[in-house]
Amino acid sequence: MVPESTQLQSSQTWSLLKIQQLLNYPPVLSTWSNYTDFCYSGDYKTASAFVECYDDSVTQLHIIGPGGAGAPPLPKTFSVDAFFTTLTRLPDLRVLTLTGLGLWGPLPVKVSRLASLEIVNVSGNYLYGALPEGLSRLGNLQTFIADDNMLSGELPGWLGKLPSLAVLSLRNNSLQGHLPESVRDMGSLRSLTLASNNLSGGVPDLSALKNLQVIDLANNSLGPAFPRLGRKVASVVLSGNRFSDGLPGELSSFYLLEHLDVSRNRFVGPFPPKLLALPSIEYLSIAGNRFTGLLAANMSCGENLRFVDVSSNLLTGNLPSCLTRAGSSKTGDASKVTLLAASNCLSATGGDAGWQHPTLFCQNQALAVGIVPDQSHSKKSGAKAGLVPGIVAAAIAGAVLVGVAVFLAVRKVTMNRAKARPPRRLVEHASSAYPSQFFADARYISQTVKLGALGIPAYRSFSLVELEAATNNFEVSCLLGQDAHGQMYRGTLSNGTAVTIRSLRVKRSQTSQSFNRHIEMISKLRHRHLVSALGHCFEYNLDDSTVTQLYLVFEYVHNGNLRSRISQGTEGRKLPWVQRISTAIGLAKGIQFLHGGIMPGLFANNLKITNILLDQNLVAKIGSYNIPILAETAKSEGGGSKYPSGRVPNGDKIDIFDFGVILLEVVSGRPFTSVHEVEIMREQLQSALTSENPARRRLLVDPSVSRACSDESARTVMEICLRCLAKEAAQRPSVEDVLWNLQFAAQVQDDWRAVDSRSQSSEESPLSPSQIPRASNAPPPAAVADA
Repeated sequence: MVPESTQLQSSQTWSLLKIQQLLNYPPVLSTWSNYTDFCYSGDYKTASAFVECYDDSVTQLHIIGPGGAGAPPLPKTFSVDAFFTTLTRLPDLRVLTLTGLGLWGPLPVKVSRLASLEIVNVSGNYLYGALPEGLSRLGNLQTFIADDNMLSGELPGWLGKLPSLAVLSLRNNSLQGHLPESVRDMGSLRSLTLASNNLSGGVPDLSALKNLQVIDLANNSLGPAFPRLGRKVASVVLSGNRFSDGLPGELSSFYLLEHLDVSRNRFVGPFPPKLLALPSIEYLSIAGNRFTGLLAANMSCGENLRFVDVSSNLLTGNLPSCLTRAGSSKTGDASKVTLLAASNCLSATGGDAGWQHPTLFCQNQALAVGIVPDQSHSKKSGAKAGLVPGIVAAAIAGAVLVGVAVFLAVRKVTMNRAKARPPRRLVEHASSAYPSQFFADARYISQTVKLGALGIPAYRSFSLVELEAATNNFEVSCLLGQDAHGQMYRGTLSNGTAVTIRSLRVKRSQTSQSFNRHIEMISKLRHRHLVSALGHCFEYNLDDSTVTQLYLVFEYVHNGNLRSRISQGTEGRKLPWVQRISTAIGLAKGIQFLHGGIMPGLFANNLKITNILLDQNLVAKIGSYNIPILAETAKSEGGGSKYPSGRVPNGDKIDIFDFGVILLEVVSGRPFTSVHEVEIMREQLQSALTSENPARRRLLVDPSVSRACSDESARTVMEICLRCLAKEAAQRPSVEDVLWNLQFAAQVQDDWRAVDSRSQSSEESPLSPSQIPRASNAPPPAAVADA
């Protein structure tokens, strides 16, 4: 249970008041006084200043000033050294936020005395000088943010000695020199932001950083080679540097990539159109380079794409219809993509392309910098177009450029004769022992919540009157069920929103402040692939104002569970193969959020296919997860969760195994109700995957979808499913690895459908009838599973 109120140590109270004095009594600390109960009184807390405690000691200190000209000037006698000396008298401090306060001076070496620090944010001050080596002794440091200061010197080599550092952000400082090679030793690094400094030279090989998701190196002088990155990266920002040459081919297989900005560099060579079709891509900017290539109207776009800027390049041809207003209007989503495409040599399409150069301009510019324009997307018409620049150039420059035209023709013939290669399947994409770690960057979490909770009503506090009205005074007809934690009701708010209301009994008398840490956690449980929290309500004892009942309000999802659309679905209601992959991807994204999108993560969530709910758009939502307050409520009644508070050894791998069981049912279309049944099916899956005969794998796929899925896609899903079901937890993949493989499966399925639609109906099997064994030649799959 939540610990009883304990008075803060008097020495730490003195330290907090001394900090107030050293900061010249800023307005954000106006509520602090000798009588303030810093730990357990909510009266003094504001969004800009608050303290969190454990027992009688401060563990978190947050002071957020207005920054810039709005920050009150610190006295001339201010000493940053004395300020940090006072902070060292808070020995259990784990989270420190001091932003926009006008702190000035070099960051002191004695910061190393705060040995418990995990998260530090000192952005928006006037700190200068080099990063102190004392930071290297903070073995627990996970997040260090010092944006918008005046830090200078080179990035130190000891950064590689910080074993737990997941977030490093030093945006908008005066750092210079090269990135140290030791950066590639930062195995826990997830977010690296060094934008707007004076860094130069090459970027070290970062492909070994399997956890890296965000890299922002914008507005420096880095280059010339595009950095080598791991395939789990979600955001890459390299704008405003000196990168040149071309984009690496492997970028087209970064299936988790959401944001790519390489604008305002010196890139040359063909633009890879596959970047537009990446399944997760939302933002793409290549503006202000010298990319060439022939765009075509029939090129495809990813369904999540929202912004594209290809302006000021050397692109020719027609804009893909999926980017234009005319093309988007056919799907009823005319405003889906914001497009900037001016200053190329594109054919105007309904005003979408903006102002364009004549085609000859791009062809001559490309030849002038030694680029042979890529004509690989054209056939007969492309061959004719390839001769035009050669003829014109010959008239202008004579025999020299005739030779270039001949080279172009030879290259074209060579390319046309080359056979198209099928996409590579990933067998071991990344280390299967990747640990889901405590990821505490508040800005990253805020962004995750913001994106994931799109379309979900804002979290708020409800009144008991509202909930009584929503449930008709908790009428029995609104009761959905009851368990060890309490009752669950369906309700309708005054605005018509359907909600689920969970009522939790509180056995011990506690104040609402005692529940603050739980409410803070619950308020973050908001994501597109979770049944999200919408709010809470306290019911009080009228005599002493203690809480007697806690109500939690969640979304109401009413389109059935996943099993009802897979193994128990009636004909016509079962999900097709493409939708099954999409559902599995959504489920994996929900698990990824539970593990790393909130602080601390929630693990061992007892995932079951019957708890995966589908909304009206068939979006998968995890309907039940391991909320700590439910475990503590059960514990207070003598029960208790098997995995209290989400702190479980290998808890992430437990969820991966449960995900594997769900994926097994998604692939096979058969319900699994025991570990024995899962083990039998796992052995069959392993045997089928070792066979070179695709028909054996086809036997294990749900017959209702087997004829409409490519063998490559099915095999990829089966492979990752088998890895999820590994007996040893360490052999199971990370949730990011699962996501990568599922995105790959979706991509190859889309490619197969595009090819198949040109030659046969998409419902026909990629195998000929002779390749599919008759049912009489083998025992029915269900019989094998039940053996």
